[in-house]
Amino acid sequence: TKTSSIDVVTEMDIAAEKLITDFLAEERPDDGLLGEEGASTAGSSGVRWVIDPIDGTVNYLYGLPSWSVSIAAELHGEAVVGVVAAPMRGETYHAVLDEGAYAAGERVRCRPAPAFDQALIGTGFGYLTERRAAQAEVVRALLPRVRDIRRAGSAAIDLCDVACGRLDGYYERGLNPWDFAAGALIAREAGARTGGRPGDPLSGELAVAAPPGLFEPLQELLDNLGAWHD
Repeated sequence: TKTSSIDVVTEMDIAAEKLITDFLAEERPDDGLLGEEGASTAGSSGVRWVIDPIDGTVNYLYGLPSWSVSIAAELHGEAVVGVVAAPMRGETYHAVLDEGAYAAGERVRCRPAPAFDQALIGTGFGYLTERRAAQAEVVRALLPRVRDIRRAGSAAIDLCDVACGRLDGYYERGLNPWDFAAGALIAREAGARTGGRPGDPLSGELAVAAPPGLFEPLQELLDNLGAWHD
């Protein structure tokens, strides 16, 4: 366990991160590294690899299909490449800055913005009791205003599902850089907007992704509902 009794880390999380970071250290020794399971190297090239060896570890532990390996490359702090592999879905999603988003080798685009009350919205919950209680109150207020809510358990996959049109929008509080670095780039390259509170970039405080036309009212409502604090 990590932050709480329900926040688990498996041997495979640690082994996967070591496999990825060892490869990158050999191939790109001057680059920085940031991994969920502790990898942290500053580097000198201006490139940093942001790695989530298993996003959705509880799903992995239970044999549910919504888990992924997420790797992004940042150049001077901006994500320029993102790859999310979802083995049990048999899909890999990827994007390069200004070159579009792809799933299984095919170009993908997010859905056009629906009417707000027809939007299917994905979200996720934190591991600490106080945060989960606050997030439940946001869902309680949001649910009657939209088509429905989905909670799959992998932020990286949720962002890719926005990119592929499987979700209309997504939001979550409490993400770490490795949770969203690749997925947010893929969503943006598919035509979605991403951000945090109004005027702020996507961050651990609040992450919102949706197509233009839905992004703005969703972001405003989440801000008003206090989705950015516990």
